[in-house]
Amino acid sequence: MSKKASIGKKVPTFSLPATGDQILKLSKFKGKTVVLYFYPKDSTPGCTREGQDFRDNNLKFKRAGAIVFGISRDSIKSHEKFKEKQEFPFDLISDEDEILCDIFDVIKMKNMYGKKVRGIERSTFLIDQTGTLKQEWRKVKVDGHVDEVLAAVKTFKP
Repeated sequence: MSKKASIGKKVPTFSLPATGDQILKLSKFKGKTVVLYFYPKDSTPGCTREGQDFRDNNLKFKRAGAIVFGISRDSIKSHEKFKEKQEFPFDLISDEDEILCDIFDVIKMKNMYGKKVRGIERSTFLIDQTGTLKQEWRKVKVDGHVDEVLAAVKTFKP
């Protein structure tokens, strides 16, 4: 039985590959507010727009003491291309084995062109400076979402 993240509890530890040839561990960000946004696929229209919104507001997140990470099941190679093309100032975490997807329970059955497929449900999670899950957004619609997350981040004391 794998551990699951739940509001008000510490997020289970993880260690996964990310862009910039690094392995990211949640424990590395103790003392910082962390925003994890899960998206279905690199370089698709909605995912690109969502990433661009986080990119365009990245300085505001930094000023509020938060660090942003995008997560999908795409490979590091795919992430590196996507990050470079979109000029994302934050790293993308590759979750090919669905470790984080499982912890945050974001894999859902979805309809794609009339077929049922397993995929990531666009979701965002806010983790405080102590590693505790404070807020979650599920079934995210891209428009206005980043502003909502930023407003929530600003309620924390860095």
